Amino acid sequence: MNIEHHDLTHEFPEHRQKIHSLKIDNTHFSKLFEAYHAMTKDVERLEGEGIPVSDATLAVLKKERALLKDQLYAMIVA
Repeated sequence: MNIEHHDLTHEFPEHRQKIHSLKIDNTHFSKLFEAYHAMTKDVERLEGEGIPVSDATLAVLKKERALLKDQLYAMIVA
């Protein structure tokens, strides 16, 4: 199965430098960034390894990840 990666620098390559700066200079951004990447890793592992998980559980994880990404993006473009 081909799993699409959702790391922030892949999602927003035009903001690569700003993401790097925020990770270093902004503790809140850094914590959200780490949470987003941990959640992304979990989702990709569940999808990629075919681990049995309900569609509802996977949908909740993806929704939470999208909310984190929205918060991070707002900080990036602010």
